[in-house]
Amino acid sequence: MRDHGPLAGVRIVEIAGIGPAPFCGMLLADLGADVVVVGRPAPDPDALDLGSASILDRGKRFIQLDLKQPDGVAAVLDLIEHGDALIEGMRPGVMERLGLGPDVCLARNPALVFGRMTGWGQDGPLAQAAGHDINYIALSGALWYAGQPGTPPVAPPSLVGDLGGGALYLAVGLLAAILSARSTGRGQVVDAAIVDGSAHLMNLLLSLKAAGHFVSERGRSILDGPHWYATYRCADDRFVSVGSLEPKFHALLREKLGLADDADFADGYDPARWPDLRRRFEALFRQRTRDEWSALLEGTDACFAPVLDPDEAASHAHMAGRQIYRSIDGVLQAVPAPRFSVTTSAMSSTRSVSESRPGAIIREWRDLRSRP
Repeated sequence: MRDHGPLAGVRIVEIAGIGPAPFCGMLLADLGADVVVVGRPAPDPDALDLGSASILDRGKRFIQLDLKQPDGVAAVLDLIEHGDALIEGMRPGVMERLGLGPDVCLARNPALVFGRMTGWGQDGPLAQAAGHDINYIALSGALWYAGQPGTPPVAPPSLVGDLGGGALYLAVGLLAAILSARSTGRGQVVDAAIVDGSAHLMNLLLSLKAAGHFVSERGRSILDGPHWYATYRCADDRFVSVGSLEPKFHALLREKLGLADDADFADGYDPARWPDLRRRFEALFRQRTRDEWSALLEGTDACFAPVLDPDEAASHAHMAGRQIYRSIDGVLQAVPAPRFSVTTSAMSSTRSVSESRPGAIIREWRDLRSRP
């Protein structure tokens, strides 16, 4: 039982799955929720093997149940009777066929929040089709600006869709519905679809588009076209990023680069000039190493950062100063976020093993629920 973090006392049943659903469970466990994962008696042959120390397992408790057997289904229903929420990431209709659909679960616990994580959503023409992060964000529009003209769009694997548009939206939905259930006594279904969430993430860019700062053509908007908002290769074949969006930051970047009096850069906001000025920047940044550029620009208002791999990021002075990464049992992982001044989170080094002991957890949750 978790006794720390802002979600201490919140009880979550997670049906074992892959990707965004277990990430959501990890996030809630990081924040103090008691997350109990219902796993299969045998490994899923179609799932990626993340090993026995998956970061997504941290802080959770595990039981093994065969959900194709009546006693397995009965044990899950006993758990959710005393829980706050359930997380599942099955294809639409699978939980219903197992006898654990929303109608059955909410009949057992009317205050339950039933969280459903899918790519396409619970309904719609594509609801039953297979897919992955790249497909969902391609369809939602979120992949469109991730690249330059003449090149295929490329997005960070799984970050925009599975995690940003999926797991985080499921977490927010679960917490909002739990708050509602605690005040009304009524649970509900949370339909978290990656196409929905990643489209919702587009609202900032759509707002910029409505204001005339973004266009549909790639490479001609203020966050995907300018020379002063891009990444560059350095002399050592490493990379740096600049993002001097506002005029005062852009002026400082020009000054630091020795371009303050260069007439070519006088109007840095003319999209017609961006391709030529980007080529100038490319040649300029190739003249020094990444560390040399960091020594000149890092920590200034030129809006600069070196592009680091995760191991480099962990040892960077700022990241290390905030202790953002930790290596536990030989596995590099990011610590819980965000941070709280009173109900601080704590990170477990390994999962608490409660294999094949659902009865103990059920009794624990029943006792907790009966307290005043």
